[in-house]
Amino acid sequence: MTGTATRYLYLVRHGEAASEAGGLTESGRRQAVLLGRRLREVPLAAVHHGPLPRAEQTAHLIGEQLENVPLHVSDVAGDYVPHVPAREELPADSADLFLRFLADVTEEEREQGPALARRALDLFTGPVDGGEDRHELVVTHAFLVAWLVREAMDAPRWRWLGLNQANAALTVIRYAPGRPASVLVSNDMRHLPPELCWTGFPPELHV
Repeated sequence: MTGTATRYLYLVRHGEAASEAGGLTESGRRQAVLLGRRLREVPLAAVHHGPLPRAEQTAHLIGEQLENVPLHVSDVAGDYVPHVPAREELPADSADLFLRFLADVTEEEREQGPALARRALDLFTGPVDGGEDRHELVVTHAFLVAWLVREAMDAPRWRWLGLNQANAALTVIRYAPGRPASVLVSNDMRHLPPELCWTGFPPELHV
């Protein structure tokens, strides 16, 4: 029987890391384990993760809490800038802020990032072929989570900017046949104790 079924996409920013190039802190490791325990009851078909140590370690710690769920490393789940807007795309009152934030993005990154972002939309979004719903987890970085949430909300391409993601927080998007994408939860941290919540957010945004 052919047709399409619903995809449930679970998005996670890696656990707290010591640095951009390094692995997880002890808090980051605890975050990943607790998230994995929360996901035990989800019928995950696969865990995709970026190649950098902080994403890879998070994915493996989550995977240790699951049963027979394959892990797949992919540059598409990596850390990159998905879109660099021109000034005219941005609201006038925040254009300078966002352009300063993106000022150090290299020409190579400006070319490669959008290409990876397009592949992410192809690989991770939309209903799935066949008659069975599919649940997939992507362990990635803040920019890609923001990009996929933006896409699900049908927001302008620049709007990934300003969407913050907490470490090891859970965002879930549903792609049902014949219906718009739906963000079911965003930045859900119910699996974390208070001392492990809100890492990765600017201090002034901690709740």
